[in-house]
Amino acid sequence: MKRNFARIMLILAVPLVLGIAIGYSIKSSAAVSRGEADAAFDNSFPTAIKVQDKISSEQDPTSNNRRNAITRAIGKVSSATVGINVTEIVEQPGLINVDPSFRQFFVNDQFFRQFMGPRRYEVKSLGSGVVISPDGYIVTNFHVAGNAKEITVTFVGGKKLKAKLIGADAVSDIALVKVDGSDLAYAALGNSDDVVIGEWAIALGNPFGLFEINDKPTVTVGVISSTGMNLGRQGNAIYREMIETDAAINQGNSGGPLVNSDGDVVGINTLVFTGGVSQAFVGYGFAIPINKVKRIVADLRKKGQVTREVYTGFEAQEVDAQVARYFGLSEVRGIIVSDVFKKGPAEKADLRIGDIILEANGTRITADEFSGILYDASPGDILKLKVFREKKMIDLELTLGRKP
Repeated sequence: MKRNFARIMLILAVPLVLGIAIGYSIKSSAAVSRGEADAAFDNSFPTAIKVQDKISSEQDPTSNNRRNAITRAIGKVSSATVGINVTEIVEQPGLINVDPSFRQFFVNDQFFRQFMGPRRYEVKSLGSGVVISPDGYIVTNFHVAGNAKEITVTFVGGKKLKAKLIGADAVSDIALVKVDGSDLAYAALGNSDDVVIGEWAIALGNPFGLFEINDKPTVTVGVISSTGMNLGRQGNAIYREMIETDAAINQGNSGGPLVNSDGDVVGINTLVFTGGVSQAFVGYGFAIPINKVKRIVADLRKKGQVTREVYTGFEAQEVDAQVARYFGLSEVRGIIVSDVFKKGPAEKADLRIGDIILEANGTRITADEFSGILYDASPGDILKLKVFREKKMIDLELTLGRKP
């Protein structure tokens, strides 16, 4: 009986021992597999471990891995970008016109007096600007501050200063204002003649008054889309050689800087293309080239206005369909010379009455476009003209003089 019991226990023990041995072996293999997998996981993300170590050892985690040319450029110009709030007096003619002989009667009548003009009222508006000198000179647009009665400039951080209008030029749409200050942050002015289509373009400013919310400019980024854009006359302004960008420019951005990736101002944001469907940005904006702004600002700072002294020595008018047909011109374009003054630049250039000027310095000419060229020119500049005379094309060079 004891022998049989021992045999039974032996038979039961053997499977148990084998099971334990097999289970241990599986567990060991799994442990090895997990160890290899963990090692492989760790090795597959070495950068994450290094970055974590780096974050713990550096105060500025963005110094090398997220900062780039754009963020550095913004850092250079942001503190020189300002918000501008303007109060101006708008004058409108009266709603009724009265014969002068009866005017006194209506003026003395309280009811009718409110409808007689002119009527004046205050309008508040806003825009942007950029500080260009440590003593507080600020560039903006004429349509922002050119008719201002009161100007308030908001700096990064929320400081507000009253500014005075130094000078303004409606034709170029540039205004120069100044605050009292010293050692102010200011932007470096670049060279707009070196702008490259496709390079980074950064617009800073005060769109929709957002500067007032957190006391710093809003930034948008795009590229230089085109250069030399001639948009013609809009109101009193003539926009020539404009820089086009797809960096978003909206209402309130006017007067702010357009900056390249070096942090140099290459233009003053001025216009937005709306496609006729809205008042907001729909793809492209335009900036006045900074080289043109420099010339305008120099005159405004010195004289408070821009004096245009060039003299052509001729008079002209726009070509219409009748003139084009009479002279045998294949399309309606250009300006026709109607008078040439003796001993003037035009006579010296052999320009004659009846000549049709089609191009100047490679630009197709309209009356407004030619005026724009003259507004940007100086005495002594040479205009290379393409002229239609007696059904033939000729080339002439006109050296601009000074107004007598």
